[in-house]
Amino acid sequence: MRAERRCFSAMVEHCRVEHPHEACGLLAGKDKLITKVYTMTNTSENPETCYFMDPQEQLKAFKEMRNSGLEMLGIYHSHGASSAYPSPRDVEMAFYPEAICVIVSLTDPQKPEVGSFRIVEGKIEKEELILSG
Repeated sequence: MRAERRCFSAMVEHCRVEHPHEACGLLAGKDKLITKVYTMTNTSENPETCYFMDPQEQLKAFKEMRNSGLEMLGIYHSHGASSAYPSPRDVEMAFYPEAICVIVSLTDPQKPEVGSFRIVEGKIEKEELILSG
């Protein structure tokens, strides 16, 4: 998967701004190139350790993607106190096997660690995220 550098930066910055709460959002584009970031509101009752995207914002983003000819290519969220690797809950909540799961670890907010994965039927595979532009 590839991502425009500005999208990667916007995703990481959203995670930094929301820290210590988990940030979350959608990544969209075409032909395996992420060109749009949709930041979402974390509506979890425990935002420091869990995220739930606002359903109204998700619906709006999906409509905009469809109307713009974009596909959902990924879902991202941050981990404030753990590594950039899917947690058991992340695996359990991986409902879109066609999308990559990007995790931004902010254990050191000055040096975010970013991991990208495919999670299919409970199996985690590392996915390279290449920056372009």
